[in-house]
Amino acid sequence: MVGESAPLIMFLALFVLLIAGVPIAFSLAAVAIVFSYFLWGPGALSILVSAAWGTMNNFVIIAVPLFIYMAYVLQKTNVVEDLYDTFYKWSGALRGGLAIATILVGAALGAVSGVVAAGVIGLGLIGLPQMLKHGYNRRVALGSVLGGGTLGQLIPPSTNMVLYGAVTGVSIGGLFAGGISAGVLLASLYIVYVLIRGLIDPSFAPALPPEERATWKDKVLSLKSVFFPLLLVVIVLGSILLGMASPTEAAAFGAAGALFIGLVKRRLTWDIIYSSCYETLSVTAMVGWMMIGATAFGSVFSGLGGNALVADFAMNMPGGAHMVFVVAALFVFFMGMFLEPGAVIFLAVPIIAPILANLGFEPLWIGLVINVILQSAYISPPFGFSLFYLQGCAPAGIDIIEIYKSSVPLLLLQVICVALIFIFPQIVLWLPKYLLNL
Repeated sequence: MVGESAPLIMFLALFVLLIAGVPIAFSLAAVAIVFSYFLWGPGALSILVSAAWGTMNNFVIIAVPLFIYMAYVLQKTNVVEDLYDTFYKWSGALRGGLAIATILVGAALGAVSGVVAAGVIGLGLIGLPQMLKHGYNRRVALGSVLGGGTLGQLIPPSTNMVLYGAVTGVSIGGLFAGGISAGVLLASLYIVYVLIRGLIDPSFAPALPPEERATWKDKVLSLKSVFFPLLLVVIVLGSILLGMASPTEAAAFGAAGALFIGLVKRRLTWDIIYSSCYETLSVTAMVGWMMIGATAFGSVFSGLGGNALVADFAMNMPGGAHMVFVVAALFVFFMGMFLEPGAVIFLAVPIIAPILANLGFEPLWIGLVINVILQSAYISPPFGFSLFYLQGCAPAGIDIIEIYKSSVPLLLLQVICVALIFIFPQIVLWLPKYLLNL
């Protein structure tokens, strides 16, 4: 009886540790060590070491610190300000133009960094004051920062997609190509929402006054500041999608390219180089320990029959494959509300992805849908990480409840996005099939 219920007890023990405030990596590892030791004996600990060693020897994972370093260098050399200034000048005449600029900058920033914290905080410090100054509805201003800032979860180079590919073996290039389509779809839904609300109620998101709009000369000149960052994105993503470089090789070029852009703009300093290295090391160490803990947990969970138990339950669920997909999506969303996306990928994906694949869903499509869901979990109350990133940089007078309320329209748009991808899978699969013949 204990053996049959051990997988369930493992998950309960994990959530108890998380509620107690134990870091996710150590919670995963502790549960795995305790259960393997008491159920299988001391010799089982060598299995955990072997599993962790095999995971950390994955060459693809090297792309993670390189992409993170690229993101920090670009952030610290004020690329966010350059992007916002350009989009601000080109969209000011539209109702909701500043909100649209914020969303587009978030998409562009996702393409040059993929770090959500940098996106939300950068847009919160630069775009949010401008929208509030020009009389925007506070919720649409906050929502555009939340939505735009988290697009880096989908638009490559996304570190979550690198981790997903490393865990499942799904083509990272295919995930990147599909992520472009998914990110563009989601950004388009955000923009359409802003435009419609602006047309219905001009005071909701007013256009800039004529005297504050940029001239055509200023608009054209502003393009110079975004030329190199966008060129870097094209080279990094293009080399991966065209098969000219692996994700790790492209990430190395991206990191070097970020340093080059900083030099060209005369903004690169030794302090930026040092602080970027230090912060990259901190984030990478967190990801590494999380991988070790999740691999250990997954090995023990599978060894106790947990994967088979979940698969058997899913195969016998009423409603067939579609109901299994709905339950799996809700499970990923729920876990994403409390855990880092990387932890969800390491913990839940090895269980869920094979089940959905056995039910006939395309493995690449599964990966793209899961990444969209994890992106929505980032902005979901009560513990979505982007909500607290925004609270930390929002002006005085904006509390967490108002930020929660601003996320509701975004979550409804996310549901529409997932529904469209479910009904029309080719929305996200056409580009990978066209470029990579997947």
